[in-house]
Amino acid sequence: MEYKFNNRELSWLSFNRRVLQEAQDRNVPLLSRLQFLGIYSNNQDEFSKVRIANLMRLTRPKRKERPQQLLGGYTPTTLLTEINRQIDASQEFFTETYNDILHEMEQRGIFVVDEQHLTETQRTFCADYFASVVSPRLVPLILRKSTPIPFLPDDMAYLGVKMSCDKGTERYAVIRIPVSKACPRFVVLPPTEEGRSELIFVDDIIRLMIDDIFFMFNYDHITVHTFKITRDAELTIDDDVSKSLFERVADGVSNRRYGSPVRMVYDRTMPSDLLGMLAEKFGLRDPETLYPGDRYHQMKDLMKFPKVRPDLLTVNPKPLRHPHIEPFRSILRVVRKEDLFFNYPYHSFQHLIDFLREAAIDPRVESIAITLYRTAEHSKIINALINAAKNGKQVSALVELKARFDEEQNIEHTDLLQREGVRVIHTIEELKVHSKLILVERHEGNGLRGYAYIGTGNFNEDTATIYSDFGLLTAHKVIVEDVRNVFRFLSNSHKPFRYKHLLVSPYYMRQSFMELIDREIRNARKGRRAYIHAKCNSLTDEKIIERLYRASEAGVEVRLIVRGACCLRPGETGIGEQIQAISIVDKYLEHARMFLFCNDGNEVAYIGSADWMARNLDRRVEVCTPILDKQIHRQLRDVFDIQWQDTVKARDLSDQEHNPYRHRAEADAPVIRSQTATYDYYAMRNTTNK
Repeated sequence: MEYKFNNRELSWLSFNRRVLQEAQDRNVPLLSRLQFLGIYSNNQDEFSKVRIANLMRLTRPKRKERPQQLLGGYTPTTLLTEINRQIDASQEFFTETYNDILHEMEQRGIFVVDEQHLTETQRTFCADYFASVVSPRLVPLILRKSTPIPFLPDDMAYLGVKMSCDKGTERYAVIRIPVSKACPRFVVLPPTEEGRSELIFVDDIIRLMIDDIFFMFNYDHITVHTFKITRDAELTIDDDVSKSLFERVADGVSNRRYGSPVRMVYDRTMPSDLLGMLAEKFGLRDPETLYPGDRYHQMKDLMKFPKVRPDLLTVNPKPLRHPHIEPFRSILRVVRKEDLFFNYPYHSFQHLIDFLREAAIDPRVESIAITLYRTAEHSKIINALINAAKNGKQVSALVELKARFDEEQNIEHTDLLQREGVRVIHTIEELKVHSKLILVERHEGNGLRGYAYIGTGNFNEDTATIYSDFGLLTAHKVIVEDVRNVFRFLSNSHKPFRYKHLLVSPYYMRQSFMELIDREIRNARKGRRAYIHAKCNSLTDEKIIERLYRASEAGVEVRLIVRGACCLRPGETGIGEQIQAISIVDKYLEHARMFLFCNDGNEVAYIGSADWMARNLDRRVEVCTPILDKQIHRQLRDVFDIQWQDTVKARDLSDQEHNPYRHRAEADAPVIRSQTATYDYYAMRNTTNK
């Protein structure tokens, strides 16, 4: 039978439209809706840098060859056309949503004004602000038709300037909009009346003062228009064997800043001659690489819109203390007796930091090993590792240099850790280490006892407040030995080990998941109850999807919670009728992965770092662990069931074009917002365990 798939890129665009839905949802606090617009815009930018850039490379083969067929039946060329169509349609919704939010903000006394609508007091304020804050950071560039344009990095917006005289002479210039912590994108203006907040884009302060910038030129007319470029974000690592991987990644990150432009979004009122000059300078000759837009670009800055009205922002409840952990008491002592399960941000991430801090000063702890993928800029995790090294512990950190868009920070952290005496390990170039592991070895009795942490999310205290993730802290001897073997694999010969409990990619995880699915298929064919309940970020692996289709054909109940791209078609006649799939987009980013299999009534459960994607199963080091503790297993099952019953933020993935909300089956059924219900579930457990 021929199975049908959704295209990965188009399914991802569908996910980002679900983010846009959050900005459109009037039940979301008003300024939080503005932040969702920023998240949507940031997502689109990264999509252009990575996915569109990759497709553009595929459309330019070096030799004549048959067009490559992509998942979903597209060629790179036809897929680019469809992507551009969908992006254009989504941008219209973005603009409409943004204008609606601005209107509602005005009804609540918050006004975003431009340079044409300032009082004299505000004009004076802007002139002073320009002189003291903005002007020192400006570097205007004069464009000449006969010379190349100076290099302009992406991740920022620019102003294209045209100066013209009635006599017919013209000049062109470019100004980078200098956004930073010291010069934010949005500037709060002096209020014109009590209870009224007014803000202005820093772009418009520059527009206001444009004559002061170009005072030395003679012109009769001057116009200013925003544009933004996107560059190919492919990280190219050279094959110079005389350099370490660290040096080659550092060089690659430096070179990536100079990636080829793949897209330019511009103010649609920009004069055609200015547009043509910029397009020529950037080498953007294909009309599909030029996107007309509105007055403002780089709208990801909406994520940092000033908190002028905290009452119009989402207020998240304070993370809960784990019921089995007492303040200023040993966490290691608790883990010796029982496994600990964390579900961030419902549980406090501080527990994990405290665990490392305790290990750093415990005189019996001999060593700490950890994998680091994305960490906070000012990381408490890294501080704890440095403290451990200063206390004489053997500390090893596998720092993944190839974590996309975090390479530069990871290079800086590598340098810091090495200076402080931490052994930093870099894996082989072909394998990206995405697993989330900690191993603490402690002298107890006549030998060493290990304590292992296996998680689904990064060791990052900043994102742990907004990403929903799982973590297991255990002293289970077999699991700990498996974790030891993962670190041996990473730090020594890269020789594969056999694992008794853990599912580890790239060698065994795919095979293990296939066997777990096949067992459900066999049980269904024998007339036994069979189900697969899974939650992940993305489901794009063709072989896994085919196996799930076969499970559906055999009568296995398949329930999927997939936040992002889902190439499987749930409910598809003949192949996916036993499959249901939802996506939950809410105030927390659903990042946890769990996999539940009926196993003829003796359910098995796994959590881990891997999605069901080819890259996770075949080209990364990922780890999933079974949940052996019955109480924790029950919690995991309860959390899945709560999310599956969501009637507020769940979308039905059988229609990814429209992303319909999944409403209550019956009018008298309870309204369930799973993220709120999950917090209440853990809060109730805390009360019960007192």
